[in-house]
Amino acid sequence: MVEHLPFNTFKKLDLRIGKILSAQRVEGTDHLLKLKIDIGEAQPRESVAGMAAYKSPQELEGKLVPVVTNLQPATIRGITSEVMILAADIKGRPILLYPETEIPPGTKIR
Repeated sequence: MVEHLPFNTFKKLDLRIGKILSAQRVEGTDHLLKLKIDIGEAQPRESVAGMAAYKSPQELEGKLVPVVTNLQPATIRGITSEVMILAADIKGRPILLYPETEIPPGTKIR
């Protein structure tokens, strides 16, 4: 059963379009990538994503993706992950979601 949340809880999430500026494998892992993501602020943010088995760094660089920007940062393999990429999950495989047209990094999702 799906838990229903009040709309005010959803409004607390800061959802934006991010542009993946760079991607690299996290040393010593088979599934982690370290990403630098432009979310429309002065400095890009870092993210650690478990999709290296499915996507190469070259495939990701330059992609626009939806991200959550205001989750509590998590440290994964010594890297602080500051944003979370939203993706569909098909049998454990991440399927990235893309805007249908080019839009600026930092564009709010509502």
